Amino acid sequence: MNISNKKQLLLISPRGFCAGVTRAIDVVLEALSKYGAPVYVKHEIVHNKHVIEELKSKGAVFVENINEVPEDRPLIFSAHGVSAGIVKEARGKREVVVDATCPLVTKVHVQAKKFHDQGFKVILIGHKGHPEVEGTMGQLPAGDILLVETVDDLKTLEFSADDNIAFVTQTTLSIDDTQEIITKLKEKFPHINSSPKEDICYATTNRQNAIKAFAGECDAFIVVGSQNSSNSNRLVEVAKNAGCPKSNLLENANELDVSEYKDNMKIGISSGASVPEVLVREVIDKFENSFETSIKSVALGEENVKFKLPPEVRS
Repeated sequence: MNISNKKQLLLISPRGFCAGVTRAIDVVLEALSKYGAPVYVKHEIVHNKHVIEELKSKGAVFVENINEVPEDRPLIFSAHGVSAGIVKEARGKREVVVDATCPLVTKVHVQAKKFHDQGFKVILIGHKGHPEVEGTMGQLPAGDILLVETVDDLKTLEFSADDNIAFVTQTTLSIDDTQEIITKLKEKFPHINSSPKEDICYATTNRQNAIKAFAGECDAFIVVGSQNSSNSNRLVEVAKNAGCPKSNLLENANELDVSEYKDNMKIGISSGASVPEVLVREVIDKFENSFETSIKSVALGEENVKFKLPPEVRS
């Protein structure tokens, strides 16, 4: 242990599992308990390798194509949601289909369809290729919803003066980046409509705001999360923009080289919304095994949100 180089770890809350992730994981566990193994899940239930491997060990099978799923076995939709076409196909072929889509993602689906039914041209602000974006765009007929990723995308966006326009957003975006796009959208299309309530979810907002509040006082910052996790990647961006340029995303403690932090006295730590606390603990342990370390926990608000399980897996 290097006691000449003391570290303070600043543990920032809220962090880790959000209500939608907890619900999605519980859906898989309850389905395994009720229907036995295997149960099949369309896409990774949440974007975290540790969670996925644990569920695989219990009998969950993750697939991208629902045609790989035997018709007599339960099929679960991931927390990110799926297109209306996949829902229709799945329910037409099998007896047990469980929708583990986060209720806050479902809210965006409902709003997009409502705008469309009211005759609006619909814009989705989000990241191309992300499962949530694919699911939301798949709620409407092809071509009836347009994807905007950046402010630059607005240059090619054209509507007539008579067009009714509305937008929705992916739930895990950067608050600041999204607001910039929305501001420019409203400048270009002053009559554009938006959801009655914020689309970016409470957990994304809370984790970003907490990091924004504390990252500036840190010499380095670590976000524990998977590379394919949108919300985890956004947390790294927020930490950098808040004044901590040495901010990194780590899958787990195995990716942590403590020697890279030997000159950093104060290190902030948070985690994405699909990250179990055990992975954060392992990062802390690695620091404690290498340096004299003190831990300070700080929080910006509390979370008490809970979502009911779908009826197919309720006891």
